[in-house]
Amino acid sequence: MASEVDARYRANGVCLIGVLKGSVFFLTALARELTIPVKIDFLSISNYSGSRRAPGVVRIEKDLDESIEGEDVLLVEDIVDTGLTSRYLLQNLAGRGPNSLAICTLLDRSVRRIAKVPVEFRCFEIPDRFVVGCGLDHRQLYRNLKYIAVMDKESIS
Repeated sequence: MASEVDARYRANGVCLIGVLKGSVFFLTALARELTIPVKIDFLSISNYSGSRRAPGVVRIEKDLDESIEGEDVLLVEDIVDTGLTSRYLLQNLAGRGPNSLAICTLLDRSVRRIAKVPVEFRCFEIPDRFVVGCGLDHRQLYRNLKYIAVMDKESIS
């Protein structure tokens, strides 16, 4: 994937924007393989799509430190699932005047997609299973696994 990103952004480099906390491991691995100039920034969100309080509501908890106006931006996700969060982030970031904006994800679980979002770069397409490792967590655990594991339904409760 790094060679594809290198080729796409060779002219001006790229600004990688990671969505905390899950994307940190993938973003770091990707950035280390890139040969083009790279800027890195992070944002953190809260997503209430599974709660009764505010279903489908996404809120930015930590915003970017730098402006992305005129930058080629690659939004780096650990997993794109329903697409609701990614759609919100794309709309929000597009309003900040980047030169270009695309999504890069470690895992794409398109079988659960509700909102249509363009995923430009993906490492793996996965079925509808709950996974952990490589940044993905269950109750803040297992992010540090060097592999991606499927959790049993009994373990998730």
